[in-house]
Amino acid sequence: MKEKEYRLAYAARDALLFLRGIPDVALGDRVLVRDYAGRKRNGQVIRTSQDVVLVQIFEGTQDLDLEHTWVRFLEEPFELPVSEDLLGRVFSGIGQARDGRPPLISSIKRNVNGSSINPAARAYPREFIQTGISSIDGLNSLVRGQKLPIFSGSGLPHNRLAAQIVRQAKLLGQESKFSVVFAAMGVSYADARFFQQEFESSGVLNNVVMFINHADDPPMERLILPRTALTAAEYLAYDLDLHVLVVMTDMTYYAEALREIATSKGDVPARKGYPGYLYSDLAEIYERAGRVKNRAGSITMVPVVSMPSDDITHPIPDLTGYITEGQIVLSRELHNQGIYPPVNVPPSLSRLMKDGIGKNYTREDHGRVVNQLYAAYTRALEVRNLASIIGAEELSESDRGYLSFAETFEKQFIGQGEETDRSIIDTLTLAWELLSILPPDSLTRVSEADIAKYYQSEKTTVNE
Repeated sequence: MKEKEYRLAYAARDALLFLRGIPDVALGDRVLVRDYAGRKRNGQVIRTSQDVVLVQIFEGTQDLDLEHTWVRFLEEPFELPVSEDLLGRVFSGIGQARDGRPPLISSIKRNVNGSSINPAARAYPREFIQTGISSIDGLNSLVRGQKLPIFSGSGLPHNRLAAQIVRQAKLLGQESKFSVVFAAMGVSYADARFFQQEFESSGVLNNVVMFINHADDPPMERLILPRTALTAAEYLAYDLDLHVLVVMTDMTYYAEALREIATSKGDVPARKGYPGYLYSDLAEIYERAGRVKNRAGSITMVPVVSMPSDDITHPIPDLTGYITEGQIVLSRELHNQGIYPPVNVPPSLSRLMKDGIGKNYTREDHGRVVNQLYAAYTRALEVRNLASIIGAEELSESDRGYLSFAETFEKQFIGQGEETDRSIIDTLTLAWELLSILPPDSLTRVSEADIAKYYQSEKTTVNE
């Protein structure tokens, strides 16, 4: 039966269109809006009642003449056509081609809202993913099926770090690289070009599907973009049995669009004006990552969250930390010292790291080396604070050794070139070189066997 068109819009506010007197409209239905010039816009029903139907217009309601606005309810959810041809393509947030190539045609279409994974069907995330970045691989290891966000701030190189992870991520012992779904929300044209050029120059572009919403594109499109991107990821992972890495930047822009639409709807605001359902909305997105039993494919997610005013207690990073399995926190202080990537070690963690490292995954000493590095660096930071009070010349020889360790650790272990791709063995070898700055009797978190095998005694220590 042909869908009917209604001319019953009586109000428009921001990206919302209000209609009355329309029967049998389902929540989530896809909508086509035609204006007086014949131009079409895409929408979705976000609220229904006997009196009012509320439609969210992804392209916004600017220039709509309500007297000459026709609305068609398609009686179907928002769907994305999917096939192997997704890879190598660039789309908008609603799945329209924006790479100058024809639209993707496929008989297979998937509801972008997805469906929740039965917790009993989930497989536990395991298997170490090598990113080639020592501060991640060595200290905050990423495992297949994990959600590990990057917490950043304005002006910090989170985009460069995300692009490097995309270029270098691999499973040990497997030749095939990850297929990548890259979702960018509210990015500038310069950033969008940067990502495309990075992926093209490194030869991974044909293994990447990009969904891009520019800064001057409709903000409401950002609400559907991560769901569209994850629908593509689910097809690649669970239908084509690929290992998929989903990188989403920036989830803060997504949350701000959600706050804008919630305010327009009249929802009761909570912390900093965000709706009370921000937690459940973010969880709906993040929980689509993972592994499923009896499926070879998997979805590993690295969302980027920029922290307004570098405030890690802001609602967006705060709630993200509750939902995901750790975080990589970038430091403005290290960035100002010219260290890349400026990973702030103390607040960064990976909650699933222990299940993807050690014997049969990386190396048997990995877990103990991590504990020792954390202990030594924490001690070094305490010494650095003390030196700022009493002066470095008043420190003991042992404390000066910790200062030397901290400086070398930050410059050589945390800091590495943007094009540097270190294997996990290179990272662990470097870790032992740094630990050899300290006397062996201070290394209490590693075993005697580890020290005998890996400690570089010919290296000058603070006791010599």
